[in-house]
Amino acid sequence: MTTLNDGFLLTPLTPSMPICPPTTDNIESLPITPPDSAGTFAGKCSRINSKSVKKALHVISTERDALTHLENLYTTSTAAQRALSESISIILASQLGHGKVIFTGVGKSGWIAQKLVATFNSVGIVAMFLHPTEALHGDLGVIRPNDAIIMITFSGKTQELLTLLPHIPSYVPLMVMTSHVVPQTCPLLTNSRRERSNSILLPAPIHISEKEAFGLSAPTASTTVALALGDGIALAVADRMHAEPDRMPADVFNMNHPGGAIGIANSHAARKISDIAVQIDDIHTILPSAGRETKCFDVLLSAVRSPKGWVRLSQDHVIAPRRCQRLVDPDILVKDFTDERGPLVVERTDWISVLGDCTIQECKEWIIRMRTEGNARGRQFLRPGTILGIVDGYSQKSGVVEIEDIVGEDFCGTL
Repeated sequence: MTTLNDGFLLTPLTPSMPICPPTTDNIESLPITPPDSAGTFAGKCSRINSKSVKKALHVISTERDALTHLENLYTTSTAAQRALSESISIILASQLGHGKVIFTGVGKSGWIAQKLVATFNSVGIVAMFLHPTEALHGDLGVIRPNDAIIMITFSGKTQELLTLLPHIPSYVPLMVMTSHVVPQTCPLLTNSRRERSNSILLPAPIHISEKEAFGLSAPTASTTVALALGDGIALAVADRMHAEPDRMPADVFNMNHPGGAIGIANSHAARKISDIAVQIDDIHTILPSAGRETKCFDVLLSAVRSPKGWVRLSQDHVIAPRRCQRLVDPDILVKDFTDERGPLVVERTDWISVLGDCTIQECKEWIIRMRTEGNARGRQFLRPGTILGIVDGYSQKSGVVEIEDIVGEDFCGTL
C-alpha cells in the first residue's frame, strides 16, 4: 500500500523489507580519514570569503576615514564653519517663510539627494527632489521665491546642473555640496550669470580618491560624506525650528513616522493615560493592627502584595511605589515619616486630576509646559512624587499614576 504525503509517494516498511537496498559488488571503499580541507568546497569558500571580507572591510575603513576627514575640516576651517552656519540659517529662514528646500543632483548624487529629502521631511523640514533634466522640461515651476536649493555634485561641474543653473532665479539661495573646498575652483560657483553673494559652497571632500582607494571611481566614500553632511544640516535645522517644549524634533519625527518598526514603537505615545493607571479598587489596603499604629513595615508588606507596588490606607489615602522604595526603617510610624518629597501618604485632595481619555503624550506635554513656563504654582504641584488622579466619565478619580511614569525619571530629576 502506498500513500501520498506532501507530494511524495511513500511505501511503508514491513518487517520483512530490508531497511537499506542491497549493495552491489566491486564498490570502492571510502577512506577512513577525511580529505584535505584545503581541497574541499568549504576550504575554497574560506579562502574566497577571507579575501572578500578583507575587501569589504577596506571599503568600510576608507569611508570611516573620509568621515573623520570631513569632521576635521569643519572643526578647523573657519570658512567651512561659516558656510555650514549660513546654510542652516538660510534653510531655517526658508521654512519660516513657508518655503521649501529643493535638492537636485544626478546619478548616485541624485539618490543621496532623494534620501536627504526623506530625512528633511521626517523632521518637519519641507523638502523635495528636482531632477535637473525634468526641471528643464517644465518642473522649474516648483521653485518659489522663499525656497532654497541644494545641489549635490562631487565634481562640481555636472553638465546637467551647469545647464540648469542659468534658469534658477538669482534671488533663490543656492548651496552646492561638492568636493571643492574653495568656491573659486567650483564651476557651479564661478558662473558669471549668478550672484555669488547668494551662493554657498558646502565642502564635502574625501581624503583619497575612490580610484586610488578601490581601483575604480564608483561613488562610495564621496556619497557617504555627502549623506553625513546633509543629515547634520537636517538635524541642526530641526533643533532650531522645533524648540518648543511640546514640539521638539523627536515629537515631530514621531508624528511624521507612523509606519514600520519606528511607527510601532512610537504608537505607544498614543496610548491613553488610563491604560497605564492602577485602579484604586485594585490597590491592596493595609488592615489596621489591633492596639498599635501602622508602621513602615506594614506598608512594605502590603506593597509586595499589591499590583505594581501601590498601597492604600483608605479610599482617599495612598502611598506610591516610589515612596515605598524610600522606606529604610520598618519600625518608623507611617505618620512620622517625611523627607524632601513630603509626607509618605498622599491624600486624594492632593492628587492632580487628569482625564483618563488624555493620551500619555498629551499629559507629558502639559506637565513640561507647566513646568517650563515659569509658573511657580505649576512647579510646586508638579514636583517629583506627584500623584495623578485619573478621572473617569463620572468625574470620579478611579485610578492613579506617578508623575515619573509620564515624564520619566531623568526629567523628574530636573524638576
